[in-house]
Amino acid sequence: MANNSTDMRANKKREFTELVAKYIFMFNATIAIISVVAIASFVFYKGLQPFFPGNAEGTYNFFDFITGLEWRPSDDPSQAKYGILFMIVGSIYATFGAILMGVPIGVLTAVFISEVAPKPVKMIVKPAVELLAGIPSVLYGVFGLGIIVPKIMTLSPQNQGQSLLAVMLVLTIMILPTVITISESAINAVPESYREGSLGLGASKIQTIFKVILPAAKSGILTGVVLGIGRAIGETMAVMLVAGNPIAGIPTEIWDKTRPLTTNIAMEMSYAFGLHQEMLFSTGVVLFTFIIIINLILNRLTHKVGEN
Repeated sequence: MANNSTDMRANKKREFTELVAKYIFMFNATIAIISVVAIASFVFYKGLQPFFPGNAEGTYNFFDFITGLEWRPSDDPSQAKYGILFMIVGSIYATFGAILMGVPIGVLTAVFISEVAPKPVKMIVKPAVELLAGIPSVLYGVFGLGIIVPKIMTLSPQNQGQSLLAVMLVLTIMILPTVITISESAINAVPESYREGSLGLGASKIQTIFKVILPAAKSGILTGVVLGIGRAIGETMAVMLVAGNPIAGIPTEIWDKTRPLTTNIAMEMSYAFGLHQEMLFSTGVVLFTFIIIINLILNRLTHKVGEN
C-alpha cells in the first residue's frame, strides 16, 4: 500500500509538472504571436491612413505611391511626391544579386567545412564563420564604405562607388554566415549510410557530395536560403552607407545608385512628421507585405522540396 501511495504521489507530481510546463510554453508562444500581431496592426494602421479620405494629416493617391519614381517630401502637400516604385525595384535587384552570389559561395563553403576540410582547417574556418555572424551590421557598412566603395569607384564608368553593386556585395557577405551555418547543419544531418552506400557503389567523393549528400540535404539548405533572403531584404544600416540613396530613378545598371525601402524609412523617420511620417509607415506596409509574400512562397517551396 505504501508503494502504491508513493507511486500515485509521484504520478500526480509528474502530471502537475507537465501541466505547468505546458502552460509556460503556451504563454511564451502567445507572447510571440501577440508581438507579431501588435507590430503588424500598428504598421498597417499608420501606413494605410494616408489613402483614406478624411485623414487629419492629408491624403495621397495609392496608385501614385506604388508607381511613383520620385520621393520628394515637402511641407506643401501639393508639391510633395511619395513614389516608391524605384525603391521596390532597387530592393528586389539588391536581394536577388546577393542571393545569386551568396548562395553558391555559402553552400560550397558548408560542403568544404562538413565534407572536405581537414580537422585543423575546419577548426579555423568554422569559428571564423561564427564570428562573421556576430559582427554588427553597421560594421559591414563601414567596411563596404571604406573598402568596397573605393574599389568600385575605380572600375565604375560613372566614377562613383556607392551603387547597386556595392549593396549586392555587402549583402552577399552578410548572408554568408546564415547560409553556411544552416547548410552545414543540413549536410551533417544526412545519414552516414548514404555516404557509405554511394562510395561502396564506386562513386567518387565529389560525386557522392553533389549527387547524394546535397540532394538529401536540399530542404535544410533551402531553409538557409530563405533566412538569407529575409536578412538581405530587411538589412538597413549597412545598406544605407553604400547605396547612395537617390531621391529618384530606377537603377538600370549595377553602377547606379539605389535607395532600398528599408533605408528610406531609417533615413527620414527621425525628423518626419504629419503626412511625411505616415508615408514612411506606408513604405513599411509595402516592405512588410513584400516580406510576407516572399516567405509564404519560399516556405511553400521548402515544404514541397522536403516532401520530395
